[in-house]
Amino acid sequence: MPEGRQIPHHGEAIVLRTWPFHEADLLVSLFTRDQGRVKGVARHAMKSRKRFGGALEPATHVRAHYTERPRQDLVRLDSFEILWSPLSAPVDALRLVGMQLVVEVLEEAMPELAVEDNVFRLAITVLRALEPGTWNLGPGPSQVWLPVTYFCLWMNRLMGWWPELGHCAACGLDLRGEAVWWSPTADGVTCKDDRRPGSRALSAESVAESYRIARTSLAELSTEDWPEKRAADLRAFAVGVLERHLERRIRSAAGLVSL
Repeated sequence: MPEGRQIPHHGEAIVLRTWPFHEADLLVSLFTRDQGRVKGVARHAMKSRKRFGGALEPATHVRAHYTERPRQDLVRLDSFEILWSPLSAPVDALRLVGMQLVVEVLEEAMPELAVEDNVFRLAITVLRALEPGTWNLGPGPSQVWLPVTYFCLWMNRLMGWWPELGHCAACGLDLRGEAVWWSPTADGVTCKDDRRPGSRALSAESVAESYRIARTSLAELSTEDWPEKRAADLRAFAVGVLERHLERRIRSAAGLVSL
């Protein structure tokens, strides 16, 4: 940035997280469409809600107006306009944890100032799909399991973390049409004979489901019934791959299991 020059930005963003900062300010982490993940200061946001209102709620899709400042790592957040709010529909515990998983993974996986339009579009699609009645996902919990599974699988694919499932990583055995085994501590999948200590099975049906998710839109998949048990092992595997590459547990994923 040229010496002394302030650069204004206006564009779409997803609010990921907020922290108290100084007396009445908030530190806000945003995943922006044009600049990737940025952090900024919302001045007096804890006292005055005029400029931001409910727009600082995590998972809110906003049009963010902010300013880069010379020699400052944090941008100045000027105002937000809500494009979509998670509070526009009732938020039960399961939906809340689903939204928390999306923003937690984005916060941990996306480097600062790394533009990833495909990831941004994935996140917006999934967050809106978690809203009751968006598509034909049925009532109650069935509204959550498909979007969460879809997000975890596609986030891995877009980050280049999704392993090849057709062959054993140890012996090269053709595993197409078969169950595979995976370990939270190692890359790839194996056959049963080469499974590592602590490995878990991924059924042949769920392997096939992963291929369908990779080539089918969320809207099309939503015409089917997705109860919690459907592809539960695939969802656990996708979370495990994320956690291995993030090198940390995903707290909200554990929340999904406990509900």
